[in-house]
Amino acid sequence: MDYINFTIALLTLILGLFGFLAPRYTAGALDLAITKTTMGLSELRAGNGGLFVALGLYCLVSGSSSAFFMLGIAYAGAGSGRLLSIALDSPPMRKALTFWAFEWGPAAWLIWYNWPA
Repeated sequence: MDYINFTIALLTLILGLFGFLAPRYTAGALDLAITKTTMGLSELRAGNGGLFVALGLYCLVSGSSSAFFMLGIAYAGAGSGRLLSIALDSPPMRKALTFWAFEWGPAAWLIWYNWPA
């Protein structure tokens, strides 16, 4: 079942590459607006790009259960933020719930399967 870990890590890396290399596209996909400065692009390259690329790449290279576990923790944190946003911000519900499912699904698997013994 390790192939599920590696699939999630690979998808994390690939999605991170969108933010890293194509922040304008990523902004559009996430309903974010670029304003007067390019700081938003910088934030997308860092937070939605480089961070996810590094997490996914480290998991793939190391193959470590603890790395996959921490990737699950990162997804759980993102999913928690999404739930808070659903409660407080009234985002487009269908899109928010879809994103939440793609955060909590991997989080649940990665944490459960890689739980430290």
